[in-house]
Amino acid sequence: MFYLVAVTVLWAFSFSLIGEYLAGAVDSYFAVVTRVLLASLLFLPFLKVSLLTFKQKLALGVLGALQLGMMYIFFYHSFLYLSVPEVLLFTIFTPLYVAMLNDALFKRFSPFHMFCALIATIGAAIIRFEGVSENFWTGFFIVQGANLCFALGQVGYRKLASTFQPSVSNHNIFAWFYLGALAVALPAFFMFGNTDQLPQTTSQWGVLLWLGIVASGMGYYFWNQGALRVSAGTLAIMNNALIPAGLIVNLLLWQKDTDFSRLALGAVIIAGALWLSQKRSQKDARLLPSNDS
Repeated sequence: MFYLVAVTVLWAFSFSLIGEYLAGAVDSYFAVVTRVLLASLLFLPFLKVSLLTFKQKLALGVLGALQLGMMYIFFYHSFLYLSVPEVLLFTIFTPLYVAMLNDALFKRFSPFHMFCALIATIGAAIIRFEGVSENFWTGFFIVQGANLCFALGQVGYRKLASTFQPSVSNHNIFAWFYLGALAVALPAFFMFGNTDQLPQTTSQWGVLLWLGIVASGMGYYFWNQGALRVSAGTLAIMNNALIPAGLIVNLLLWQKDTDFSRLALGAVIIAGALWLSQKRSQKDARLLPSNDS
């Protein structure tokens, strides 16, 4: 639990740093490949190739490609259409995806989660009830792509880690996770990146270094280690804790033109939907064997 709380505090600043220093100024594909490359270099010295089977290495790489590579590509693009508070609020759907994917992993299905998602979507619409534009909804669905990739990575890693030998130290195999993300991010940059939008200032390079080494390298490692030590319900709740933490950072330090009443109303409706979903998940968990959590 400590790992998840510590990373939540760490990531709370990432949204604002991206929105203030990188979004629209630095090519999103370059930002993604830089973060993933730095994270890979951080863990490569610890890699022990013989600890996992080929299938385990491949699976860990695929999870990295989803949770980090694809998620970042979606995530960075969303800032071109949405403000930082909106991006933060719409990541609030991730716990629903964690719950639904966990159900799918153990061959269960609850339509109640879909009902909660509908309520949360209504809350999202209220936030921008006036002046809803095509760009707004484009950004909204891009964030959902990021949410799904992040949820898939978390649930998949919990399942994959159960196949590791007890003697395996996670820091000795986690480079495969980042190399998988790099296998997605690097081709994406070469195919779609804009070399005219490379970092121009010391601040931009500094933010990229911090995001790559600390937020990505250390952050994703400790988040996934924390995910192994808690139940699926607790993991879903902690996915939610980032939203208020990130909003507080952004609203206190940078945000000036926010409709707080609409933001609060929409957030309450979304949070209410997630509360209903979480209560249902906890009830279901009490009726299932502990290894299904």
